[in-house]
Amino acid sequence: MGASSMGAGPMLNVYPDSVGGDVPGLLALLNEPGVSDAFSSIYMLPSIFNTDLDRGFSVIDYDLNDLYTTDADLQAVADAGLDFKFDFILNHASVLSPQFQDLLARGEASDYKDFFIDWNAFWAGHGTMTEGGYVQPDADLIKDMFFRKPGLPILMVRFPDGSERPYWNTFYQEVRYPRPDAQDLMAATGLQYASADALASSINTQLDAGRAASDLDLGRFDAHRDAVVEYLDSRRTYLGQMDLNIKSQQVWDFYADTLAKLAGYGARIVRLDAFAYAPKEPGEKNFLNDPGTWDTLDRVKSLADRHGVVLLPEIHSTYADKIHEVISAKGFMTYDFFLPGLLIHAFETQDASKLKGWIGDLVTKKIRTVNMLGCHDGIPLLDLKGLLTDGEIDSVIATVKGRGGYVKDLHGEKKMYYQVNATYFSALGASEQALLLARAIQLFMPGKPQVWYLDLFAGENNLAAVEKAGSGGHKEINRTNLTASDIADGLAKPVVQRQLELLRFRNSCPAFGFDASCVVAETPASELSVTWTNHGHVAQLDADLASGTFVIKATDADGAVTFEARS
Repeated sequence: MGASSMGAGPMLNVYPDSVGGDVPGLLALLNEPGVSDAFSSIYMLPSIFNTDLDRGFSVIDYDLNDLYTTDADLQAVADAGLDFKFDFILNHASVLSPQFQDLLARGEASDYKDFFIDWNAFWAGHGTMTEGGYVQPDADLIKDMFFRKPGLPILMVRFPDGSERPYWNTFYQEVRYPRPDAQDLMAATGLQYASADALASSINTQLDAGRAASDLDLGRFDAHRDAVVEYLDSRRTYLGQMDLNIKSQQVWDFYADTLAKLAGYGARIVRLDAFAYAPKEPGEKNFLNDPGTWDTLDRVKSLADRHGVVLLPEIHSTYADKIHEVISAKGFMTYDFFLPGLLIHAFETQDASKLKGWIGDLVTKKIRTVNMLGCHDGIPLLDLKGLLTDGEIDSVIATVKGRGGYVKDLHGEKKMYYQVNATYFSALGASEQALLLARAIQLFMPGKPQVWYLDLFAGENNLAAVEKAGSGGHKEINRTNLTASDIADGLAKPVVQRQLELLRFRNSCPAFGFDASCVVAETPASELSVTWTNHGHVAQLDADLASGTFVIKATDADGAVTFEARS
């Protein structure tokens, strides 16, 4: 089963605690008059599962998070006529996963010794062993590899025998040490109480500053270094995400079991997060290598097909690279990461030419997408290279930053912008007219429209949340949870009511669909006219970027008007 056999109706995108605090709170919203028939799908972000970091994207296991939901809650959402989109993180699992915890507890005797990537085994014969106990790969073998953080992507973990082993760790890691008191150090070192107390104070100050046990300055107590370091290292714990070894059959059994579990929860779409990092070979790219990436996707698809689940590989790459076309040609859905930036550019320049060209691409190349305005991440910008010039991209960046957005880049490099973090409403200058026009255009784009809950409620940048989150908290600008009171107030706002009106129309109008006909008319640059036709049903959008207005009209097979709206 593929995209052509699934509905293209609107999809609401939420965390399980975004609306009313939990899934029952979300269900209350979905049962509200005017909302109950606006969506056909729910994209529930992965904190719906047993997770620890990154608000869900570090999965311990795929059991439901009992803080937010139960099987009965998900069944109630399904009974309301909605299917689900869930995330499956192919590349990694949490350090707290049962597999990695077994590895830490049992070391060489663990059944999961090969479930994760032993760095030294991976690079055996392809580098030089360092004094730190890890292989430094030959320079020519890693020159094309992309590491998301400074240094090599490894986490040194302690086995029960006291040995240190490096494991591949592409994303986040944190090493935590216990904070000893005087009695702990008396037992570990034999020091008297007063000396142990002074040493404990010094150690804890340094640990709080981020020093590793082996780097501590013990001053006059340096003779006790071995005992202190052994005490700390033997008790250290970790947080982070460890890369999975896709050459292990155990990992593929895990993949199969997980897809079956997600299908059992009601998944119709499964978003493959970080899939392009999973295949790795010495001397090859560790991101989107060829053919490893495509072989992996094909194999995962064969597992998903058993359950009628549609896969949505998630990847950010430039338009110029045409990766979206490769994914589509291989029979997968793909994200329309170009629409959010293209719309801002079109609105600011009052020129829809680039947007029209992109719609033409989607139609003529039969690219099946999930599209969006805002989402749990930021507004994609790197992706636009090849569709917009560098100058045009810089202008979009400046516009969104000028409206309170935060820029994220890759390794701090200039011209490597990945995304701008902002609510889409704020990115549009907090203009209700602009938000309605953007929503109308989104709903007439080819693909399945995905709606970020905060956009629906015209949420503005939450700068206080960013400040409270501290370093790395830029994404909190667009993740404000809504209480039942917030929801009630929001549903009374005309801008929310008008969006819901458009969503109800899009969800029920037979003119739309993955196999319907979409035509973009020849119009002046400041105008956009899109017509959808399917089995005699017609829906047409006429938008004027200069005035910020639109008109929608739909007719049935007999020519009778079934819907009309104008801004």
